[in-house]
Amino acid sequence: MKAKFAHLNFNVIDLEKSMKFYEEALGLSEVRRVETPDFTLVYLGDGETDFQLELTCLHGRTQKYDLGEGEFHIAFTVRDFDAAYSIHKEMGCICYENNEMGIYFIEDPDGYWAEIIPEKK
Repeated sequence: MKAKFAHLNFNVIDLEKSMKFYEEALGLSEVRRVETPDFTLVYLGDGETDFQLELTCLHGRTQKYDLGEGEFHIAFTVRDFDAAYSIHKEMGCICYENNEMGIYFIEDPDGYWAEIIPEKK
């Protein structure tokens, strides 16, 4: 048996705010959407890989999600690390830097972290 990655899910409170964040911070765009009376699913893609980030918005939910100790994250490689850093610094979303490893993390509107890694040449 062999499995293939499909997507990762983040539950969000404000779907439009989250979509705007992922578009501005990482260049992700909507690939598909599922609307139901109870929830909306929006799948974001990077235009290069098949992997998708699924944003789930439960209609009527206003309370932030408990992310536990937050010891998980999604990671992205970027071609121009310095340009990405500048954008994220301007957005005010950098939440942790590890200069020794040459990486940093950004935090989305719901508290999820994304690791930013320079693309290996």
